[in-house]
Amino acid sequence: QVQLVESGGGLVQAGVSLRLSCAASGGTFSYYAVGWFRQAPGKEREFVSIISQSGRLTAYADSVKGRFAISRDNAKNTVYLQMNSLKPEDTAVYYCAAKGVWNNLHSYRPSYNYWGQGTQVTVSS
Repeated sequence: QVQLVESGGGLVQAGVSLRLSCAASGGTFSYYAVGWFRQAPGKEREFVSIISQSGRLTAYADSVKGRFAISRDNAKNTVYLQMNSLKPEDTAVYYCAAKGVWNNLHSYRPSYNYWGQGTQVTVSS
């Protein structure tokens, strides 16, 4: 059983940067691809980014491509989401999720085995 805990959220102004962390425990972290999702009020949870078990493969939603960067440190059992040039539309609760298989189903939420509780990111204009 893998436990995921997100941190790093907060209230920021548009244009600044923020780095989220997803810390894992209870399993062999390097076995899992880890994704980030976000959910804004009144909207469905949407895919943001994913990184493969080794860290060599990544994918991004079009809405964040070029602004966000995902990375991982398997020695620290942590995945990071560096968010630059934040916009008010990035406001959401951000969740990390882990799955044991790397495939093309990045945005398919049921393909993920474990989820964190989320961290709030609020971007003011």
